[in-house]
Amino acid sequence: MPDLEQLAVEHAALAAESPHGRSAHLVLHDGILRQTVIALTAGTALDEHNPPTAGSIQVLRGRVSLTITGRRLELAAGRLEPVPQERHGLLAHVDSVVLLTAVTA
Repeated sequence: MPDLEQLAVEHAALAAESPHGRSAHLVLHDGILRQTVIALTAGTALDEHNPPTAGSIQVLRGRVSLTITGRRLELAAGRLEPVPQERHGLLAHVDSVVLLTAVTA
């Protein structure tokens, strides 16, 4: 398995160089389970999207908010939160890296 800290450093740098302010890497794909490292620069957002069957988001670095139907749930480094079972987005308040775990069946 890859080193998450090393991936966080690498993808934070790639996000900083990207015109879209983000970088992602699929860490694990095992049947219906997927884990993805996502790096976002400050102010970058992932647009609202439908939830996976089940999932969680763990903040590896920085501070983000899950945006859920007009409200925000702020998450700081170290926080682990279930992915809401409604449309949601993600907003980086500062340069941030998260680990998204999703079940896609």
